[in-house]
Amino acid sequence: MNITIFGGSQPKEGEAAYTDAYQLGKLLAKAGYAVLTGGYIGTMEAASKGANEAGGHVIGVTCEEIERWRGIGVNVWVKEERKFKTLQERLDGLISGCDAAIALPGGPGTLTEIGLMWNLMIVDAIHRRPLILVGRGWQSMLDQAYTEMGAYFSENQRALVQFAPDIYTAVKILNHHPNH
Repeated sequence: MNITIFGGSQPKEGEAAYTDAYQLGKLLAKAGYAVLTGGYIGTMEAASKGANEAGGHVIGVTCEEIERWRGIGVNVWVKEERKFKTLQERLDGLISGCDAAIALPGGPGTLTEIGLMWNLMIVDAIHRRPLILVGRGWQSMLDQAYTEMGAYFSENQRALVQFAPDIYTAVKILNHHPNH
């Protein structure tokens, strides 16, 4: 199974968010999963490094637009690069290339990835698969959206997103999924 890890580019080595992403990559690789990341820095680098060091297959889904904007290339821990021209194509590659996704804390890019994958499942454009959001931040944000705009989020739609307080719980959820 291919597991996409969404998350921010800000975490640096030595920070808790970087360590969590590293450990998540390692746990997934040890469980036999291939890991897909955005292929660059921060969470993507940490998860790639953890999976690579644990002997897992690491796929970096990259694009020319990000590289022009950020001025960097794929991280050294990626074993297979899937490079696209545009960010939209990259997003599709991250989502269509996975059997499940785990979202760590992040900003607008991570929120976009979560929202796009969630919406594609809602409209049956992709098959339903685990979308696990890690940390209190995502749950708090969506709880607020459900409270303020509940009529726009049916129970069936809400059920497509799962929450985990930490990476270890996220991996347990993934391992207990029927498609595992």
